[in-house]
Amino acid sequence: MTIGIIANATKEKVNEVVSCLIKKLKENGFDFLVTDTIISERDLLSEKINKQFFHPDKTIYKKSDLIISIGGDGTMLATSYQAQFYDKPVLGINMGKLGFLAEANVDQLDAFIDDIKHNRILIEERMIITGECIGHKIEPLYAINDIVIDRGGWPKMIEITIRVDGEYLTTFGADGIIIATPTGSTGYSISVGGPIVNPNADVITLSPISPHSMTVRPLVLPSNQEIIIRAASLYKEVMVNCDGQRVFAFPPPFEIRVSKSKKSLKLVHTSITSYFETLRNKLMWGIDLRNSNQKK
Repeated sequence: MTIGIIANATKEKVNEVVSCLIKKLKENGFDFLVTDTIISERDLLSEKINKQFFHPDKTIYKKSDLIISIGGDGTMLATSYQAQFYDKPVLGINMGKLGFLAEANVDQLDAFIDDIKHNRILIEERMIITGECIGHKIEPLYAINDIVIDRGGWPKMIEITIRVDGEYLTTFGADGIIIATPTGSTGYSISVGGPIVNPNADVITLSPISPHSMTVRPLVLPSNQEIIIRAASLYKEVMVNCDGQRVFAFPPPFEIRVSKSKKSLKLVHTSITSYFETLRNKLMWGIDLRNSNQKK
C-alpha cells in the first residue's frame, strides 16, 4: 500500500510530525509519497529522506492508495475536496484546535498505523453536495461541509427564496442560508442553530443565517430532492462559498440548484474513536459538566 501525505505547512512543528510519520511508515513496511510543499531542503538532508518521495499534490492523489491529511479541519476539508476527484480515502491527523473531522491526534500515530497495517479500518462514504449556478457558465460547485449563500459586504439583509422539487417553499429576509451535508451539520450550520445530523443519514439541511422572522427554522430534506435557492439583494453582489474555502461573487438575483453529488468522500475510520465519542469529547454534546463521571 502506498500512503500519500498532505500537510499544512503553516502549522507549527508540522515538519517534525511528518518526519515522525515517515519514520513509522518505513518501520511498518509502507510505501509513501509526501507533498513537496512541506519539507525544506535542509530538512530533507537532516532526515536522510530521498527526494524521490516528494511530489506535487496532484501526483500524490493519483498514485496513493490512502491519503493522510495533517493539519486542522480546514486542511482536512481541502484534502478531501481534492481526494474526491480521485476516489481516494482520507485519514486526518489533527494539529488544529478542534479537529472534528480528524481521526487521530499526533500522539496516536502508532495506533492508526497498526490498524491500517492489520486492515482494522473502515472506509465510510460521506455525502458531497453540488451546486449548479443557474445562468452562469462555471463548473459545478462541490462541498464536503456546506454551500453558504450570504449578503457579503452589504450591511442589510438579502431576500432568500427556496423551491424544492419545483414547489415553492418560502421567501424570507436573512443574512444568508447554509445548505449542509450531514458531515457539515457540526460546522457552520450548528452555530446558527442547525441540527446535528448523523453522517450516515441521507439528508441535506437548510439553516437560515439570522432570519428576520421567528417562524423560519432549519429544515431537513431527503437528499434525493432538488433544491433551488434564489438570493435577491439591492447590493451589487451576493457571495457563495463552499466549505468556507472556495468563494464566488455573483450579481443578484442569483439562483443555485443544489443536489446530492454522484461523488462521495471516503473517510478512513480506525479503532481509535467513534462518531459519538467525538461528539462528546470535542463538542461536549450532552455532557453535564457537573458530572465528572459522564465524560469518558
